[in-house]
Amino acid sequence: MAYAKQDYDNTNRGSIFKNDRKEQDSHPDMKGSINVNGTDYWISAWKKTSKEGKNFLSLSVREKDTERQSSEPTRKAPAKAKPESDDLDW
Repeated sequence: MAYAKQDYDNTNRGSIFKNDRKEQDSHPDMKGSINVNGTDYWISAWKKTSKEGKNFLSLSVREKDTERQSSEPTRKAPAKAKPESDDLDW
């Protein structure tokens, strides 16, 4: 059964997905959104490895700006030679 957005409270919740539009190494590996205390933010993550060899995600957040988001052009991701895994394992 589908639920309308108002049927549940998304406060202090979020989600992040593989970035299918990554074109350069500097682009985030994952993107999504999160709500903190009633304010919506965009969240980006980069897969990294520490000097000790431990894998981690480096995160960046910025408050959602609907005008900026809607004015950004839609770009199609280039075809990749090798399919990537959708999981968090590196």
